[in-house]
Amino acid sequence: MKRIVVAVALAAMLATPAAFARNVKIGFVTTLTTGAAVIGRDMQDAVNLALEQIGGKMGGLDVDVIFEDDGFKPEIGKQKTDKLVKSDDVDFVAGYIWSNVLLASRKSALDAGKFMISSNAGASQMAGKFCNKNFFSTSWENSQTPMALGEVLNRKGVKKLYIMVPNYAAGKNMATGVERTFKGEIVGKDMTKWGKSAQLDFSAELSKVKASGADALFIFYPGKAGGAFIKQYEQAGLVGKIPLYSVFTVDSISLPKLQKGNLKGVLGSQSASFWSPDLDTPQNRKFVSSFKAKYGRYPSFYAAQSYDTIFLIKSAVDAVKGNLDDMDGMRAAMEKADFPSVRGKFRYGRNHFPIQNFYLLQVEPDADGVWTTKIVETIYKDHQDIYASKCKL
Repeated sequence: MKRIVVAVALAAMLATPAAFARNVKIGFVTTLTTGAAVIGRDMQDAVNLALEQIGGKMGGLDVDVIFEDDGFKPEIGKQKTDKLVKSDDVDFVAGYIWSNVLLASRKSALDAGKFMISSNAGASQMAGKFCNKNFFSTSWENSQTPMALGEVLNRKGVKKLYIMVPNYAAGKNMATGVERTFKGEIVGKDMTKWGKSAQLDFSAELSKVKASGADALFIFYPGKAGGAFIKQYEQAGLVGKIPLYSVFTVDSISLPKLQKGNLKGVLGSQSASFWSPDLDTPQNRKFVSSFKAKYGRYPSFYAAQSYDTIFLIKSAVDAVKGNLDDMDGMRAAMEKADFPSVRGKFRYGRNHFPIQNFYLLQVEPDADGVWTTKIVETIYKDHQDIYASKCKL
């Protein structure tokens, strides 16, 4: 009987988080320097807010987050991922703004048997041929959002479209996405220089847009480039003549600067997204209100995705009661996506990319006169990316 009592006590002790005697270690790669640091700061702030709200605990264990700066370069992002995996021995590698950084870093994390979670970058390869049992996204596949916007252009009767995107993996996916659904004629397309020395003078391209006969202009310019573009779009006299439609350009990062510069041409402009600050779900109301209270500004979609990342990881660690060696248990928990998401109900496709709604957003002032985005209508319901069929999982 004593042996039985001791065995039961020992089993109970081994089932508690204290028995594992280690912290949950999360490496978070983002951009914390260069002009793109404003995006990285939003992601970092959201992670820290989520950690505060969960009391810094997952599965009864303390959580350590190690932030690393990719310097806006794929080679540096890979180096930082290598450090997190080899030197810091993290359990999860997350973050990643840029698709080229994610693609350069994927093997470092996944070949080492780590969980990798993209909090933004939605490279199509990761949804298809490079899908992996340990890779998850809390954002979207790159072409989904522009595909939704292409549908909007069709509904509005646009016949001729001009496209401008940066020349890198995500920019190419964005152009391909809108071309996939838009039924009219593409009358021009410019792919501008990207990276640390990204092109910020668009005067030559805007002159081409003006002369193209386009009914609408589609752009994808995240971060600093977006603000620069919209200012020049207004200066070129295109407001009211060639309507502007965008993805990942007009958001809570760019709008404060645009409002400060009194660039009213952006008011009424439309974009597509899976999320907006006014999305009416319990977790999103909590997220937006607490983010504004803590940081004094609206969060961006980058922040929303990063916030979801922490709750996704927590659901995995909670499910195995802190046993970080139980990779199968954590993977199964993440596949269930049973966590409070800003989206509301959340589910994954076979390739571990979200199946989710996409909305048409419009820039409007809020009750306090602060420029923000508001949902106009739902474009897609429960949309799955087209690359899921190529995933062998």
